[in-house]
Amino acid sequence: MGKYALKVNEKGARFNLVAGNGEIIGVSEQYTSDSAAKNGIESVRKNAVIAEIEDQTTPTVEAKKNPKFEIYKDKAGEFRFRLKAANGEPILASEGYTSKAGCKNGIDSVRRNADSEIVKVD
Repeated sequence: MGKYALKVNEKGARFNLVAGNGEIIGVSEQYTSDSAAKNGIESVRKNAVIAEIEDQTTPTVEAKKNPKFEIYKDKAGEFRFRLKAANGEPILASEGYTSKAGCKNGIDSVRRNADSEIVKVD
């Protein structure tokens, strides 16, 4: 099982969702407080398992309602995903993947690890 690595500093708080093998699956936005970041984690837990996938790399994009995972290509041509909450706010973003299949595996990993524990890190 993975973990939510929660880091709190003078600027606020953020978290990484980390798989059991130590790989970072997704990173959060910067939050203003520890409690706001924990609310973000709860939003990942709630939304990841029900979110559909909107693939924005196809010629015709089939729009999905929030919550959703959006697959897109970054400026370097790598595939990335972001998880958006029911209100449309992004709550988790991925690293770059060289293939769409790898990106989809990352989404599956978020779903599998959504119920992970929260661990505070320095």
